[in-house]
This record gives sequence, structure tokens and C-alpha cells, in this order.
Amino acid sequence: MSDGPLSGGLVIAAVDGSDHSLRALEWARLAALRHGTGLMVAHVLPEVSQLYAGRRSALHDPNEPEEYADPVRDRVRALLESGPQLPPEVRYEALEGSVPEALRAVSGEREPLMLVMGSRGRGGFAALLLGSSSRAVATTASCPVVVVPHEGRAVEDPEGASAGRVVLGLHAAETPEDVLSFAFAEAAARGTTVQVVSAYALPPGPMAVIDSPFAVIPPEALADGPDGVPAEREMLRAQTRRLDPLRARFPGVPVEQAVVPGDPAGRLVEASRSAALVVVGRHHPRRRSLLIGSVAHAVLQHAHGPVAVVPALHDDEPG
Repeated sequence: MSDGPLSGGLVIAAVDGSDHSLRALEWARLAALRHGTGLMVAHVLPEVSQLYAGRRSALHDPNEPEEYADPVRDRVRALLESGPQLPPEVRYEALEGSVPEALRAVSGEREPLMLVMGSRGRGGFAALLLGSSSRAVATTASCPVVVVPHEGRAVEDPEGASAGRVVLGLHAAETPEDVLSFAFAEAAARGTTVQVVSAYALPPGPMAVIDSPFAVIPPEALADGPDGVPAEREMLRAQTRRLDPLRARFPGVPVEQAVVPGDPAGRLVEASRSAALVVVGRHHPRRRSLLIGSVAHAVLQHAHGPVAVVPALHDDEPG
């Protein structure tokens, strides 16, 4: 692995030596290859290493070794060097500080394409769905964060369903453009479809069937008719208006539209069983919508495959 600087737009993989983080490293390696960019493997040193470095610096003791042993770096280096194809540039970087702060700092400095990490780290309880570090980084990082689930939640393939579609959770009036752009760029890199899922509230009633499968409706099927649900028709039209510019920018990406009744997070979690990636917006920086935030949080907690949480990277309003 190189020690030199990496170009911009790289993929950062956060590792701690656990099997969960090594699943994320494999996902990040493939993402860097698909996007033709560099890979940075970032490891936040444990407290004992950081204390040792501080002590050595304070004492200026020449008899102490210059570098504290870093078994995580050695394991990652051996894994990558003995494994399959690597991106054109790969670098390992040891970080200091708390895990969320260190990863936020490195992602802010590097302007990466994405930061990839496991859903829980070395110290996570077996029943814990989402570790505190993963939640903190996904909530506050300045770049898209992809959280790869641990073995208990994931399908067998470390990428989820690698041949599956990219699922985009869309609130037509509120989801920032950066979220849509990330989903379409990822689908283009994978050569797959974007399935756009929006949900509307269903009035309570004894005949409501929330768990029924949802239908994928092409734009040409939006004609008015007595059989359609007004909320569905209007939401599909709003979807189409938001998606038109993305269709123009990514003409080779097939698009499926789905409008479903009920809970958006539950629908996205169900879709994650067969998706290559589920993409959700974090929140709009000015509106800080609790609805969007709660959906992202719920999907992170329960998804069966990788989830990308995308912040609003530019000060724009949805069109």
C-alpha cells in the first residue's frame, strides 16, 4: 500500500480489525474499482496506542521505538496484498481521536466519494443492530456514508445482492438533489436499475393491507382513471418531475418508480433484502426534517443490505 497522497474523490474504508469492518473493506474495494478511484483504509488507533504516542512525544525518549505496533494495519496490508484486484491507488492511514471525530475529520479533509464502514465494530454486542460510532458518523459526516451490515443481518454476498438494483427512498418535495445524484451515479457504475420508492400515509381502516407487495409503475401508466388512488397518481407525477433531470443526465440508467402506502422506512427495509444498495437522504441542512431523519435512522437500524446515507452537499432546493 502506498504512503503517498491520494487524488480527490476517493473511497474511504473505516476498519478496526473486526470481521464487520473487513466486510466493509471488501465493499469499499469493489466500489473504488467500479468508480475508478483510489482507496484509503483508515484505522482509528486504540486508546493505548494514542497514549503511548503522547508519552513518547512528551518524554523524548530515544530508546523507545518510534512507532507503536499496529496489528490492524498489518492484517489489512496482508489481506489486501494477498487478495484479488486492487484499485490503482491504495493507502493506509492511522488516525487519532475518537472514532466519529477522526473519521469526520478525514472525510472533511479529503472530500471523498464515500466513506464505508461496518454496522458495528469490534466491541459491539451480538444483538446490537447499529453501533454508536456508525450511527454518529452516518449522522454527521460531510460526505455520503455507506454502512455495511454485519453477518447476522446481511445476505451472503458482502455487497448485499451485488447484481440487484439501487433503491432510492424519495420524498419528492424534500429530498436534496445530491441524494438523487448519488443513487444514479452508483447505478451507472454498477450497470443496474434505480428503483425509486415513495410512500404516502394510508387512512386507518379495517380493510387496509399495509404489508402487501407494491407495484412498480412506469411513467406512461400515469393516465387518470377511476381505479387509481389520487394520492398515488399525484405522488407518481411528483416523482416523475424530480426524476426527469436525472434521466437526462444518466440516459443509460433504467428507472423504476414505485409509490406505496404506509411506512417508508419499512418499505425500504423490505427492499434492502434484494437491493445492491439502499440510498436515503439524511436531512436538509436548513429544514432538518425529522421525517427524513427518522427514515434514515430506521433504515440504518434494520436494513438487510448496505445503506448509503447522503447529506445535502450543496446549498440547493429540490426542484
